[in-house]
Amino acid sequence: MVDARGRAAVLRYAPHFSRDPEAVIADLESYALLLEKWQRIQNLVSRETLADMWRRHFADSLQVLKLLTESDRTILDLGSGGGFPALPLAIASKGRDRRFILVEPTSRKASFLRTVARNLGLDVRVEARRTEDIDSRETGRVDVITSRALASLPQLCALAAPFFGPETRAIFHKGREHVEELVESGALWQHDVVLVKSDTDDSGVLVELKNLRSKQVRS
Repeated sequence: MVDARGRAAVLRYAPHFSRDPEAVIADLESYALLLEKWQRIQNLVSRETLADMWRRHFADSLQVLKLLTESDRTILDLGSGGGFPALPLAIASKGRDRRFILVEPTSRKASFLRTVARNLGLDVRVEARRTEDIDSRETGRVDVITSRALASLPQLCALAAPFFGPETRAIFHKGREHVEELVESGALWQHDVVLVKSDTDDSGVLVELKNLRSKQVRS
């Protein structure tokens, strides 16, 4: 069961939920139980963070809701791992016209993601492939690309670029290294950047990118 501190951290985002907050809490509790069960056979999250799962993982994921709009219908999550941030976002968005595509090449992790989605009735499709092996025609229009703890910002830009359309945005969780990574990324990629201070990490930010395009000259 969620404690008062974890509950408060999650309910901070209740104004952005698509349904009754208590229903969201109940689904997150089911998700937490499944994660704890699967964690015994597959390392889904850092063991040190399990005791503070509701703040470190659920609330940290749900803060992305602040940056989503009603017109954001398709969200592509790269390197989903244990499902963050995509599954908490899908739980909070249940009943809304919003679908999630989760990319996770590790078969056991992909099986876990499918189990959570099936048990909770989420509008989620899991791609058990590397991002590089997915053709953008398979995803259709992507409104938002998310990723948490997958790769450096220059690498994330390279992975995300094939799925960018004129209105696509990327929202990436980043820690204290974001300043250096933005400099590195800026040498290779052109993009408009908005930094949003993280609610759960004093040194972290949400990096929102628009108009992503390579600076490399094509011959």
